[in-house]
Amino acid sequence: MAQPVRKDRLLKGATIYVEPGRGLVGRAAVALYRVVGTKRVPDVRTFVAVDGGMGDNIRPALYGAEYSAVLAARAGEKPAEEVTVAGRYCESGDILIRSVRLPTARSGDVLAIPGTGAYSLAMASNYNQTPRPAVVLLDDDRARVIRERESLADLWRLERR
Repeated sequence: MAQPVRKDRLLKGATIYVEPGRGLVGRAAVALYRVVGTKRVPDVRTFVAVDGGMGDNIRPALYGAEYSAVLAARAGEKPAEEVTVAGRYCESGDILIRSVRLPTARSGDVLAIPGTGAYSLAMASNYNQTPRPAVVLLDDDRARVIRERESLADLWRLERR
């Protein structure tokens, strides 16, 4: 008959790995989107469409990540309405934020979504052949591009006829 394993020896010799990415940068990441339009569906909801979505942040569609948002130039302005922030990909799951109160958004406004996490960049894709956005690192009063915005030429570079 096998001897029972003592609980104090279960982890003996085990290696514990810690992945600090989320703890270090999860709250620091801010995604910036340009508002491209608004669609009001009476008695249903108002959609604010942005120039990004599930291609650069799949987390809401994939596992229900929830965010807040502000209009960057009007962050101190009082919210006027509850809206849904929809992405550009024409997919039913391309919703970045199901419900957020914002001032009335206008085309061209910059929508800032703080806390987009350590994994948005790592999980970004070229969904629907859409180039990925640039990544900028801010340090005090200095901004530095650490990943260039992709171009269509970047996407087509590996294609062969």
